[in-house]
Amino acid sequence: MLQIFGIIVLIFSAIIHEYMHGWMAERLGDNTAKDAGRLTLNPIPHLDLFGSIILPSLMALSGTGIIFGWAKPVPFNPNNLNDKKWGPAKVAIAGPMGNLIIALMLGLSLRFLEIANPTMIALFAMAILINLVLMIFNLMPIPPLDGSKVLMAFLPFKWQMQFMKLERYGMILVILFIFIAFDIIIPITFFLMKLIVGNQAMMQISMMFGV
Repeated sequence: MLQIFGIIVLIFSAIIHEYMHGWMAERLGDNTAKDAGRLTLNPIPHLDLFGSIILPSLMALSGTGIIFGWAKPVPFNPNNLNDKKWGPAKVAIAGPMGNLIIALMLGLSLRFLEIANPTMIALFAMAILINLVLMIFNLMPIPPLDGSKVLMAFLPFKWQMQFMKLERYGMILVILFIFIAFDIIIPITFFLMKLIVGNQAMMQISMMFGV
């Protein structure tokens, strides 16, 4: 049950992540996502066959305990943004912030509503974990992840051009990070989770998941 729930949460969390990119772009003057029919919470336009369905299902079936995936990137045109310097960074960071908002809403509910049902606690915990992982992963400064676009806003133009050249190797870099350095995300995730849900709820979660 938790694995199926995890896949569902992952899909909708990734969709909210992409929706927030489009929402911020529209607020800054770019209607590309809206015109493409992507400024919607309807999952169909956002689903990526491999990233949203096949990969998460395979990871769930593998029993590794990690479920990961993505939705189709929402398109935007930086030339249409009112804020040419910081606009792309604002659009980029809006996605991870969407995941943080979900994690905060669920985490603070666990912390202050004193939910006693173990199943409910487990479902909330998994949703918080997935959204925090999505947030942290996407904030990594690796092209084409959101973190690289935030970083570029702080770099001199010459360095930005050099950094953008790495995007052609983006998928390779992301895959290498997942297989080589993904473990660095886990302690950060649990630190933030404990910070949000508090010690008592975190102890319950730790006993349930054996972490």
